[in-house]
Amino acid sequence: MKPRTLAVLLTVLALWVTAACGSTADRAVNTQPRDGGAAQAPQERENGAEDTSKDMNDATVDQISTFALDVDTASYDYARRAIGEGRLPERDRVRPEEFVNSFRQDYREPEDDGFSIRLDGARTPGNGTALLRVGLRTRQAQSQERRPANLTFVVDVSGSMGEPGRLDLVREALHQLVGQLGPGDRVSIVAFSDQAEVVLSMTSATERQELDAAVERLAVQDSTNLEAGLTTGYREAANAFRPVATNRVILLSDGLANTGDTSWQGILDRVEEYAGKQITLLCVGVGRDYGDQLMEQLADNGDGAAVYVSSADDARKVFAEQLATTLDLRARDAKAQVVFNPATVESYHLIGYENRRIAAEDFRDDSKDGGEIGPGHTVTALYEVRLRQGASGQLATATARWQDPDTRAPGEVSGSIEQADLASSLWEEPSPRFQVDVVAAAFAEYLRTGRPVTGVETEELAGHATRLAASTEDPAVSELATLITRSLSLG
Repeated sequence: MKPRTLAVLLTVLALWVTAACGSTADRAVNTQPRDGGAAQAPQERENGAEDTSKDMNDATVDQISTFALDVDTASYDYARRAIGEGRLPERDRVRPEEFVNSFRQDYREPEDDGFSIRLDGARTPGNGTALLRVGLRTRQAQSQERRPANLTFVVDVSGSMGEPGRLDLVREALHQLVGQLGPGDRVSIVAFSDQAEVVLSMTSATERQELDAAVERLAVQDSTNLEAGLTTGYREAANAFRPVATNRVILLSDGLANTGDTSWQGILDRVEEYAGKQITLLCVGVGRDYGDQLMEQLADNGDGAAVYVSSADDARKVFAEQLATTLDLRARDAKAQVVFNPATVESYHLIGYENRRIAAEDFRDDSKDGGEIGPGHTVTALYEVRLRQGASGQLATATARWQDPDTRAPGEVSGSIEQADLASSLWEEPSPRFQVDVVAAAFAEYLRTGRPVTGVETEELAGHATRLAASTEDPAVSELATLITRSLSLG
């Protein structure tokens, strides 16, 4: 048979298989640009429980997985608060990638201002299954090395912020940050309820007394016009824009918008002109009643990140201990693309990142939005993989692409993994940090779907977390073990 005839026949066969099998939910969202809106939540069964079926991407017809990088942690921090209060977090607020990315990683630091990339994995109990980890890291920076910052705080002072301690926590967070700023930094403050007002125009961080006094003047008022607050905040940031500085709007709110345009699309459309001037966004969520979806989508689609703080310790962690990471940038519009080898991989499933998936053809389209990554940030993605029986060779190649924060020049880095590189045992050979990632992802999947991750028994999660807490000597992993134990008792 001639090569051209064979190629035509194979193409027809692939199209017939695709039509017969239909598109899985994962593939549908994987080919939808982020501009088109958030992925839909899993449909619920007739009895009210979520559908716990798992969609696997057939590597023969869908080799490529593409997503925007994400360093948000709000989902995990909100779950910590909920479980601490004796309740499970709402299922639609659980995002596995934010659970995983809340923990320290073991990736090497790159020598330049790009990313390092690492692929590793382990076989899981079962018939030819494995977990694959794709890890990225940027170079750490000391506070004294970061560029000066222009920070515009947009503070929610609506009636819902009257919950005991809520506005006090916001003031604490602002005081924490102001206390860490240097002579080259500048701050402005916008407050909003039904209207927005400039409480303090852009002021040098050396005017500490004036800044602290402005923070203390913040007081609870009426309804929540988040649109007015962000529009005013971005306008202030644009008017004071400095090309040599990090220009950032920091929104502190419970996200419960009820006046003006309350959709993230409408709000971002209003500030598009200002956001296009390299002004990034940090969404800081507070409160037991929390508009998670609005804050997440503002961050994901507005060149930003989302965190959640429920205590003074959380505020100190975000605004003092992680100051350089919180304020500065290493990469704009960062994306990752993983290409699976259909000769060795039968199917795969990306755990989480539903709201961050983008079309494969948009990976090298630098006009398409990605994630904003700061210095010292790590990003982790976990895949469940079904291997082809008896096959050997390369499993997958992963590539990260980003733009320089100042010049917009693109950069790329790639890595690959062979089937022989997989550890033979999930809980014995891989690094402790790999195992922590698996526990965190499996915990998130339990909370949002009730279904297990491949090869991971839910009943054993607390024991694994306790063992890993001892080997890593990491208090965050100890807390994870406690959260898992409490959740299982609540469930």
